[in-house]
Amino acid sequence: MKVGLSLSRCVRDIFEKRVQLKEILVVITRTNFDPEDDNQWNSIWAGYAGDNSIGSVWSHPEWYGHKDNEQEFRNICIDLKKSGQLHQPRQFGAFPPRLDYYWYDVIISPADLANNPAAEEAWNTYKIAAKLGSAKTQNLIFDNNF
Repeated sequence: MKVGLSLSRCVRDIFEKRVQLKEILVVITRTNFDPEDDNQWNSIWAGYAGDNSIGSVWSHPEWYGHKDNEQEFRNICIDLKKSGQLHQPRQFGAFPPRLDYYWYDVIISPADLANNPAAEEAWNTYKIAAKLGSAKTQNLIFDNNF
């Protein structure tokens, strides 16, 4: 399972099929918006797609070059929101910094897996994919108790 720390970069990776929604535990963002609100969405899209005329000067155009895929990006954001996988600390007064690394792998405890068959299935699928598909995992040791 993965925890993401950037709306723009995580949604881009989902769109580009580097990460699947079922692999994500939560995406914790530096945003405060509702992807289903047209005005708020337009502001986010303008900043992240490269048209900073509306978006914040702090926006990074991670979605630049994808102007024809706006609805797909929005749908990913809506899916994250509706599934409870989108957490926005700014809605609660926190202002997290932008970090260089934005995906973190999470190990789920055996007790949590035993009580949640969907999480167990996702975790087992992730372990198989991690072993097969990533040179970055060659130094990881997967404890069979997890």
